[in-house]
Amino acid sequence: MIHPVLDPKLAPPFPKAALPVLRNPQLRKNVAHATDVITSKRGRLVAEKDDWQALRDAASALRAHVLENLGTYLEQFEERCTAAGGVVHWAADAAEAREIILNILRDENASEVIKIKTMTSAEIQLNPFLAQNGIEPHETDLAEIILQLGKDEPSHIVVPALHVNRSQVRDIFARTMHLPDLSDNPQELTAAARTYLRKKFLTVPTAISGANFLIAETGGVSVVESEGNGRMCLTLPRTMITLAGIEKVIPRYRDLEIMLQVLARSATGERMNPYTSLWTGVTKGDGPQRFHVVLLDNGRSDILQRERERQTLKCIRCAACMNACPVYRQTGGHAYGSVYPGPIGAILTPQLMKMEYAQSLPYASSLCGACYEVCPVKINIPEVLIDLRAKVTDQERNEERRFFDPLYLGMRMANKVFASAGRFQAAQRMMRIGLKPLTGKDGWIRSLPAYGARWTMTRDLRGVPQQSFREWWTSRANGKAKP
Repeated sequence: MIHPVLDPKLAPPFPKAALPVLRNPQLRKNVAHATDVITSKRGRLVAEKDDWQALRDAASALRAHVLENLGTYLEQFEERCTAAGGVVHWAADAAEAREIILNILRDENASEVIKIKTMTSAEIQLNPFLAQNGIEPHETDLAEIILQLGKDEPSHIVVPALHVNRSQVRDIFARTMHLPDLSDNPQELTAAARTYLRKKFLTVPTAISGANFLIAETGGVSVVESEGNGRMCLTLPRTMITLAGIEKVIPRYRDLEIMLQVLARSATGERMNPYTSLWTGVTKGDGPQRFHVVLLDNGRSDILQRERERQTLKCIRCAACMNACPVYRQTGGHAYGSVYPGPIGAILTPQLMKMEYAQSLPYASSLCGACYEVCPVKINIPEVLIDLRAKVTDQERNEERRFFDPLYLGMRMANKVFASAGRFQAAQRMMRIGLKPLTGKDGWIRSLPAYGARWTMTRDLRGVPQQSFREWWTSRANGKAKP
């Protein structure tokens, strides 16, 4: 098994990373089964809502309003959170966020930390950083435990261990928890994880969480989850650190009414998440007594300034786009080389990397539009994908090393040919002669040599006809046209 790399700076391009997955029938079967189940549940729960499209419109408008007034709502959140006893930190990038969290943990003399629902911490590579500095992180979400103990990486936003079946989970738990008699019965597996986690909840006094929403009106934070491990993690420790992207803020408490409805149905096909936790500051004698919020930018301000790409930040991490995407359903999440896979990852990751890494991801799409149809906040992902492809092409065209690249060499030649009718007709005649030996009796070319093989490796190519339209039109005028 090849260990997946989810750091865009180190990950191979998508076409190269996808090949091992396409050759792994078990992994593809696991991904297809899981996405089919979630998609089917989502379809039933959405169909029972007569006002589903109105909810999507409202959620989309709310998220767009937040992005247009992001500074105002973030300042309000900081003011209210501080008034409630919290401490708000601002991190411009991943390195600054890691240092802030490390300093808090050192002030607590922490050697271990428990974590829940912190995809943003994976974005900043927090776990390896903490381990390098002598602090052991423990994931508490069931799927994250499976991955951490199995030394694997998440492949889905909502169901991180979607690519692992229960037999594989059994093997991981039996090996790492020293339970050789453990079966693959889901109840036994869950009980084993519960026993493992209880020790962590009762002995580790510091915790790190993510956030589904930051509420500007109250300075509060909300997390939704399915197992209750998050609630244990949010209430038992002495010190709580919440790490959240700056785009997670919503204006009012009542806005949760809209967001929680569209999130639960889109993410897991449920009317309501089993556990929705909200907390605001600290309360003496109840819950964590020290509360920090780290607000992470890490490229989001740059995205905010670009009108068309700004809609990327409307995302509420429901993963409906992944479950509907024909490319993701074949490759799973590891091929994307980022903690954010699927269609949303294809547009979010390159932008967070300021278009310096992950340039292959905007091409990891068929542009079928299925992601746009299911997005609960109406992010036009195909539109952003096309715009990012144009940016990638502009970047590559200006690179000196690309001057003799066969692709761009061919494009420059085509530009010259298409600029002249005479050159175009001459090129047609040359191609008709040159490609004739490669053209089958049915008029299709199955295999091109050299660089052209990259096209015919996955597609057929129509051969050049014996008579062009212009030639036919001219012969028609002369009364010599063939029927």
